[in-house]
Amino acid sequence: MTTSLEGKSAFPETHPLSLGSGGRSIPKPVHHFLQRCDVIFGIGCSFAATHYGVAMPPGKVMIHATLDPADVNKDVPADHVLLGDAGLTLEALVEAIKDRVGEPRREQAAKTAREIAAVRGEWLEQWMPKLTSDEVPLSPYRVIWDLLHTVDVSNTIITHDAGSPRDQLSPFWQAQAPLSYIGWGKTTQLGYGLGLAMGAKLEAPGKLCVNVWGDAAIGFTGMDFETAVRERIPILSVLLNNSSMAIELPVMPVATQKYRSTDISGHYAALAQALGAYAERVSDPGEIVPAIRRAVRKTQEGTPALLEFITAQEIEFSLFK
Repeated sequence: MTTSLEGKSAFPETHPLSLGSGGRSIPKPVHHFLQRCDVIFGIGCSFAATHYGVAMPPGKVMIHATLDPADVNKDVPADHVLLGDAGLTLEALVEAIKDRVGEPRREQAAKTAREIAAVRGEWLEQWMPKLTSDEVPLSPYRVIWDLLHTVDVSNTIITHDAGSPRDQLSPFWQAQAPLSYIGWGKTTQLGYGLGLAMGAKLEAPGKLCVNVWGDAAIGFTGMDFETAVRERIPILSVLLNNSSMAIELPVMPVATQKYRSTDISGHYAALAQALGAYAERVSDPGEIVPAIRRAVRKTQEGTPALLEFITAQEIEFSLFK
């Protein structure tokens, strides 16, 4: 079971049969099983071809279950089509295959779960040097890994921002509860995650609501953090400040060299403090977890918090061709 970036958290990613979610960057199990499978069954998805989604490999039997007929054969040709509500379609499908499947296939499920765990373990082992790095400037992956293992994930709603934060967070964050991850990309502007986190907090005041963004994103909508302070919306804002639009470095070498077009930065913790929020600037890897804990306590007390982590210009992502 895998989901699109927009559907991330629809299925618990801690489930032994979860592959994780697919976006521009993906966990290795998603790639592994898509390449090896015979049939791809899409439920409630559009199969739209997008730079921020997983390309469907050729040569598979495609079953497309969707509510919108406009989705069918738009980008990915379907061998079989099921039009209707996702829940009703799944119920009808279960009923239709009962006599064929018979008893629950626990042995097959266990075998598949072991394969998923093995592929995921191999992938995580490759990434562990970055996820646990003590380097300075900080690895953004270390910040994300420590955040994942410090907060109560089951009681957290999190969203990334466009660019590096999206591609760094989405493969490694394991969503547990429905609607706990707000995934997006495509044409939405930088800084959109701030408003999403505030909206989530208003809808679910008892949950920790987090937006993860970069210095380009805060350059677009950073002053709207004042809204969180003024309206007493206690979100946790995690800022990865690498003094650059690092994701653009490989495609803007001339503009960077001639005009420093990818350079962008500031002292954003000081800005948040000036707006009335709780804020810290963190550059020591040993302070990542203590800072997260202090900020979470501040949100529980009703104060919006911003943690500015001084990170490296990381351009490696979990990509598979």
